[in-house]
Amino acid sequence: MNTKYSDLINQTYYFPQEEFKLNKDNLHFHNIDLMKLVEKYGTPLKFTYLPQISNNINKAKSWFRKAMEKNKYEGKYYYCYCTKSSHFEFVMNEAFKNNIHVETSSAFDINIVENLLENGKINKSTYILCNGFKRDQYIENIARLINNGHKNTIPIIDNYEELDLLQSEIKGKFKIGIRIAAEEEPKFEFYTSRLGIGYKNIVSFYKKQIQENDKLELKMLHFFINTGINDTAYYWNELVKCIKVYIALKRECPTLDGLNIGGGFPIKNSLAFEYDYQYMIDEIINQIKIACDEAEVDVPHIFTEFGSFTVGESGGAIYQVLYQKQQNDREKWNMIDSSFITTLPDTWAINKRFIMLAVNRWNDTYERVLLGGLTCDSDDYYNSEQNMNAIYLPKYNKEKPLYIGFFNTGAYQETIGGYGGLHHCLIPQPKHILIDRDENGILATEVFSEQQTSEDVLKILGYK
Repeated sequence: MNTKYSDLINQTYYFPQEEFKLNKDNLHFHNIDLMKLVEKYGTPLKFTYLPQISNNINKAKSWFRKAMEKNKYEGKYYYCYCTKSSHFEFVMNEAFKNNIHVETSSAFDINIVENLLENGKINKSTYILCNGFKRDQYIENIARLINNGHKNTIPIIDNYEELDLLQSEIKGKFKIGIRIAAEEEPKFEFYTSRLGIGYKNIVSFYKKQIQENDKLELKMLHFFINTGINDTAYYWNELVKCIKVYIALKRECPTLDGLNIGGGFPIKNSLAFEYDYQYMIDEIINQIKIACDEAEVDVPHIFTEFGSFTVGESGGAIYQVLYQKQQNDREKWNMIDSSFITTLPDTWAINKRFIMLAVNRWNDTYERVLLGGLTCDSDDYYNSEQNMNAIYLPKYNKEKPLYIGFFNTGAYQETIGGYGGLHHCLIPQPKHILIDRDENGILATEVFSEQQTSEDVLKILGYK
């Protein structure tokens, strides 16, 4: 009978896959022997595989280039990184090796941008797109960037008051964009996004406050669909509405030449994940070109703001199963050596699922389990995979340690989890390592941060 954990995976998915392979009894991720990481650094362990950031950026650039060539599209494509997905310097350093641009969302983002400029990671030709609801500090920082000569900084207007706030701080003429408030899917608790200005008000807003203002140059129309870029009637309907607004605005505003379609590319969250990126991009470019050609207006340059897609698939976490608790006739709890609330907060907050696989003991028999974290919170658990309502792992054996990995966790988890701060039940933040390859493909690892100590935590709490 096929009772091994490896049999289960092979029967359930196409395996091995591009990033996952098996070497005897142990899992490899991008040809990284994960058990060697465990032996060297211990668990719990967070890691970032830096080359995957560049891999995904260049995949997207290639898809857009092919789509524009196929559709004879005359505009340019600009890949922007959505910094709120992960602000870490090691992420920025890797991302900006690839001639990309920046999207910001709050005041301190501008301080990071200034650091990147000072250190030559980006330059004066880099676009800085400033999204988000802008209050005093954010306005002041944007103005400083523009006043210091960074003319490709484009604040995206989110509400009617921001124009006056920006003009009071910025010297001379500057570029702006306008964000459309997209209508949400019917299942949402609200009808229209809180971000941006309504579809029907964009052109009148331009005529009243921008058209005759010599200080302003409207360059971009921006929209973002909260549920992401998906092949659904809802997404295509919203895209068409956005293109119609662009065309109407372009007829009134000759300087408008950029359409920002936001972010929203999904990342792999299961071994059964399927998504045709090239098809989606082909169709988006095709829809924009057809509409603009019919309206006899020039096609816009295309901007995207991929965040999770940029950095998500670079991250992972490895835990040891410490103990198994048999709570009733059916439920076995495998207790990990960390907390999901601390290290993977999206599993707790929005029921997000990541790829979860055993790191070792693939040739052992398997069992159905639940995974529990170390906190005393009843919500600190993980109980199902993306495509099935259960978790199966090699059988617990206290004489044979079991390690499990969560993959493609690189976006948002550190900031939402409060990196460097306090965590629920004071469960420490785990060690974090960086993994890179040189030009010869030789693997190198380094510790970015050690596991939190009691001294770290007590200092935050104010204890002497």
